[in-house]
Amino acid sequence: MQRIFKKCCLGHHGLLPQASRRASCGGKDRLMMAPHRRRKTINAAELLSQRSRGIRDGGTLYRLNNTMILRGIILQDNRSFTKVWSKTSKSPIMYDGGKIYFENYLNCYSCVHTEPQLLYKLHPRSKQEKFQDALLCQSRLEKALSSPSDHKSSLLVLTANNWLYRLSAETGEQLQKVYLSPNFKFRYLGWDLSQERFYVKSIQSKETPLERQAGITQNTVMHLAIFHIFPLQIVGVLEISKKVFGNGISDVAPSHGVLIVSFTNKSVKLYSFDYIVQRHMTEKLTLGKQSVLLGNKTVGDAPFGIPLNIHITDCPPVLFELSCCNNSVMIGGWPWHYIYTPTQKKHEGTHHICSLKDNTLATNGIQNMTCYSLEKDGIFFHPDDSGRIIHVGPTTINILKIISDLNSDLPSTIVEDFSLKTNSNSLLPPTPQITVTSSGRKVKRRIQQLDDDPGQKTFRMIEFEDEADLLAVVMTNGTEVEGRAYIQLYDNQSGKLLRTFDMVEMWDETYQHEFFFDKDTIVHIEQKNIKFCCHVYKLTTN
Repeated sequence: MQRIFKKCCLGHHGLLPQASRRASCGGKDRLMMAPHRRRKTINAAELLSQRSRGIRDGGTLYRLNNTMILRGIILQDNRSFTKVWSKTSKSPIMYDGGKIYFENYLNCYSCVHTEPQLLYKLHPRSKQEKFQDALLCQSRLEKALSSPSDHKSSLLVLTANNWLYRLSAETGEQLQKVYLSPNFKFRYLGWDLSQERFYVKSIQSKETPLERQAGITQNTVMHLAIFHIFPLQIVGVLEISKKVFGNGISDVAPSHGVLIVSFTNKSVKLYSFDYIVQRHMTEKLTLGKQSVLLGNKTVGDAPFGIPLNIHITDCPPVLFELSCCNNSVMIGGWPWHYIYTPTQKKHEGTHHICSLKDNTLATNGIQNMTCYSLEKDGIFFHPDDSGRIIHVGPTTINILKIISDLNSDLPSTIVEDFSLKTNSNSLLPPTPQITVTSSGRKVKRRIQQLDDDPGQKTFRMIEFEDEADLLAVVMTNGTEVEGRAYIQLYDNQSGKLLRTFDMVEMWDETYQHEFFFDKDTIVHIEQKNIKFCCHVYKLTTN
């Protein structure tokens, strides 16, 4: 499963490198004899090149077969998704990697079985030890690690009193703990490189009323701590300051080796994080070892924590700079492109697709979905590494392709690959624009009906299941009284509708919803007033 709407760095930024991956599809295999020759060793680059040209190997066949088997099972006529479990909570509910977390990550349920089962239940924690944020970490099999516990899938949790815990994802057992700092208040966790490097971000430093009255300004904006995950090891702690990066900083976060800094003037600047580390690191730190910066005290132990070992003295070179609406920019595609909305009012509601190489606007690069709705349309790069773009509106979902000739100076062209439609704007009778009163007076209706009105057929959410190469779309059926929804499965390559499944619970558009499609499991999390509810569907045989 790959989340389509998942935020990948700070705020609305979405830096999603698109790896080049092509599945080979040859004709029917034939058995042929060849003269004996010594076995040739093939390096990784040659292997990938052969796969892109359709020359099969064991790894390609294994992945293709697994994908086709799972996809075939899901699409069988005698199978459907059946609601098997439901649970409510007074606190937010989280889903990740086949696990559902309740009570602020204290209770964990596994979705592997025919219905979710309790994996572990941790003891209640005090206000000082409360979990603030968490990340699920899954070790890669090809990397040999020194300790057996380093290979275990784990849950990283950050506490209110600045402790970072690594818990077993299966039992909740504490595997490792690190004290971060007695001076900085850390609050957020996020991935820099998924399952490789993560960051811990502090709250922003703000002037107190007395400091503002005295005209004293804070130079420090926030602090970042960067870690490798397998094994857990510190890269460094750095300060983000106004002196180095300038005034008006609204947020900062690393993503894919890039430090992204957004400003209140709607501009975004990108810097190389590796450049910052190589140029400004004063001491290489190791958890559990002594540090000169701590007066030979142990790194990661209380009450000393981890010292500031990356001191940025001058502003690094700017890799990329852009002024955009809501500080939102997404980078991806092949070749590299970026999507943003200019800050000028005349461009409101449009999405501009430009080449990252020379900032040239692509032909047909201004996408403007004509819709009249409460929810704005969304646009983002497809997470399937195809380099395509998904543009979602209330009644239309467009899958777009970037056509480019690397040997030509002409700009890229944006073309439609396929489009999904709700087919019918409404299941209810259309509201007349002019009505006649009992006295015969004609009254013109001035308020236009919304495209995402409860009485309209509307796309609500979209998910991509990468292991089955399917797009799952949640659509409300337009029956205003009942508020029902159903799930449609589309082929990711052609957009062909393959299956439709009804959802049992009511769908209220006024509440927040989350939707996950993970192989044979569908999870729907909704917020109803002050309560949260989790619904789980499993693939069953009719």
